[in-house]
Amino acid sequence: MASNNQMFAVAAVIAVAFLPLFASATVHLVGDEEGWTLGFNYTAWSESNQFRVGEALAFDYDKADHNVVEVTGAGFKACSAANPLGTWSSGRDLVELEKPGRRWFICAVGNHCQMGMKLNVTILAADAPSPAPAQAFWTAPSPSPRHKSRRPFVSKW
Repeated sequence: MASNNQMFAVAAVIAVAFLPLFASATVHLVGDEEGWTLGFNYTAWSESNQFRVGEALAFDYDKADHNVVEVTGAGFKACSAANPLGTWSSGRDLVELEKPGRRWFICAVGNHCQMGMKLNVTILAADAPSPAPAQAFWTAPSPSPRHKSRRPFVSKW
C-alpha cells in the first residue's frame, strides 16, 4: 500500500513540474463562446486569431448534431470528407497544432459545410515573429498636384 502512495506522490510531483509547460500553451476555443455550430463566421474568427505550433484548437459542439473532420485543401473547397485526414465526434475535441502550415476542418453532417461550418487555419512556427499589423483600409488622400498652367481654370458649366 505504501508503494502505491509513493508512486502517486512521484506522479503528482512530475505533474506539477510540467504544469507550466502545459499552462503556457494557448488553447483556441473554435467559435469562442458560440462553439462549433451553424451560423458562425469561422473565416473571420480564424483571421482574427494567430495560431502557433504547440497550441491547440478546442471544438465544442453537440455531438448528436455535428462532427469535426480534417480534410485537404481540395476537400475543404469542395466540402468533401471523402478522404479525411482525421475525424472527431466526441463533442469536446482538442486538436494539437504540431507543425507549421495550413489545416482545414469541416463538419461533414448533412450540408453543414456548404452552410459555412468550415475552418481554415494557418499555423506559424512557435518562434515566428508576429505579423505586422494590417494597414488601415483607407489612407488620407495625397495632395493633388499643382496645375502648372498660368492660365486660370475656367469651367464652362
